[in-house]
Amino acid sequence: MDGNFLLSVFIFLCAACLLVPISKLSGLGSVIGYLVAGVLIGPSVLGLISDPITILHFAEFGVVMMLFLIGLELEPRKLWSMRGKLVGLGGSQVALTTLALTGVAVMIGLSLGESLAVGMALSLSSTAIALQILQHRRLMSEPEGESGFSILLFQDVIVIAMIAAMPILATLTPFEGTVSEYGAERPGPSGIWLGISALLVFAGMFLGGRYLLTPLFRLIARAEVRETFTAVALLLVVGAALLMDWLGLSAALGAFIAGMVLADSEYRHQLERDIEPFKALLLGLFFISVGMSLDLIFIATQPVLIIGLVLGLMALKFLILICIGKISGLSRLPRLFFALLLCQSGEFGFVLFTFALTEGAISPETSSILTAVIALSMAMTPLALLAFDRIIMPRFQRGPETTGEAPINQNHPVLILGYGRIGQIIGRLLETQGIHTTLIDNNGDHIEFLKQFHHRVFYGDATDMELLRLAGAADAKIIVIAIADNTALVKEIKAAYPAAKLIVRARGRPHLFELLAEEVHFAERETVRGAIALGRAAMMAMGTSESEADMIADRFLELDHQNIQETYHLRDDIDALAERSKIARALLKETLETERAQRRSGHN
Repeated sequence: MDGNFLLSVFIFLCAACLLVPISKLSGLGSVIGYLVAGVLIGPSVLGLISDPITILHFAEFGVVMMLFLIGLELEPRKLWSMRGKLVGLGGSQVALTTLALTGVAVMIGLSLGESLAVGMALSLSSTAIALQILQHRRLMSEPEGESGFSILLFQDVIVIAMIAAMPILATLTPFEGTVSEYGAERPGPSGIWLGISALLVFAGMFLGGRYLLTPLFRLIARAEVRETFTAVALLLVVGAALLMDWLGLSAALGAFIAGMVLADSEYRHQLERDIEPFKALLLGLFFISVGMSLDLIFIATQPVLIIGLVLGLMALKFLILICIGKISGLSRLPRLFFALLLCQSGEFGFVLFTFALTEGAISPETSSILTAVIALSMAMTPLALLAFDRIIMPRFQRGPETTGEAPINQNHPVLILGYGRIGQIIGRLLETQGIHTTLIDNNGDHIEFLKQFHHRVFYGDATDMELLRLAGAADAKIIVIAIADNTALVKEIKAAYPAAKLIVRARGRPHLFELLAEEVHFAERETVRGAIALGRAAMMAMGTSESEADMIADRFLELDHQNIQETYHLRDDIDALAERSKIARALLKETLETERAQRRSGHN
């Protein structure tokens, strides 16, 4: 293995481990730490990483993995439910910002083709920064979070058309295409054929994912070789990126489509869970590469121009977003946050400028200046939001009402963990009353069966707190824990989601005492009612009438529950508990005999 590569990885990790915690503890956030780390180790300061090709490869791989995860979140049903905001907010933001920036570019002397390329690239925001902030602040289900996510989602989709448009825009400029910064001319189709190729590849990947990958994941689930999920996911990402790169399309676009192919799969949540440990590190590497791309020497040669462009860009996008937020019904404080969150330019701008430079749609000088502008605008976003938190937010008191559409929430009120023999009965009983449930199970056959009935199911380990978060545990009113070994899980869920009522399966009386000690909403032993039903049948077979058997069974269960409450405080004293249980059994027998005698005397 190349020693220089290992040294580069070592430098990346050292810089991140040293600077990110400092940035986080100082209240600046992790993104600032990654950016500063990139600036320090980059060519402009210490020069520990000086090879621009290495920098670009790291940046490209970060974008590729980030886009795969974004595509994995793009569930078709969610996309359809958000179609109004997606097209309305996203379309208006991209269109208005592109037109405004194109107009400014034309006024300062750029050609029409170059101005359109600049306008489109700078109209995009940073999905990596914005989504990380929304998730960290738990704002994804809030109006400003939904509006921001809709715009980011639209941008991630419309970038396909922007990439396809670059060769056409190049015909309106005097520039010639250049050799790609990755070292070779871009092969494959161009112009309108680029868009057609993208559609054909998308269709092929969709069909392949539906008819090849899903059976493969089902086989892996049945074989219980779960670590293979990660390998298959990485193989899919790299394969899709290679395919798109071979066709001359963006590798990041290939990863995005690969994620979308799996977005509707019942196994996507397990894939996301397996890749999650890599997610923060990969995004961190991406932000470090953004920091390294800040050419401080170049910026120092034209500081007024570049800083002026950054401030002007962010101010223009901020004003457009404020107007869009007001029209969409956001109240004042969420509207300000929404506009600050998206007023930077994003990582797709790097991709588009590289592509535009290769096609001859923009000049090398314009590309260099605006690449610095994008990187600086991304670096300023966490600082702008820090100012929002410490200066703007304290002056407002957020009211309880927010106009506009209600938040889109696909999460069901009941979350069932484990869909074995007990979970199945609970789920079927609730469905008879129209109570919709979300189910988590690690049995591939169960998942495949439930999918046929259009249940909302998640494949994976029900004890994994990250999977519970993805399944909507934060929004669940009731969490039914139907798996056997659950005491530790109960403690974790109570700490993470204290508002949820926990209904828990107990293996026996000692386990029931453990659950009662955790103050769950309700717990029941898994065999009690089944055993009582069998005992009832045995009594009837011995000649007891049906009504009397029902009464005895109900009374037995009632007295047994009463005994549990009375002996709970003795759960740690084995001898006292045994003695109390003997007394309880004798009392139970005496009570039932007395009540039976009273009924018989009443009949006489």
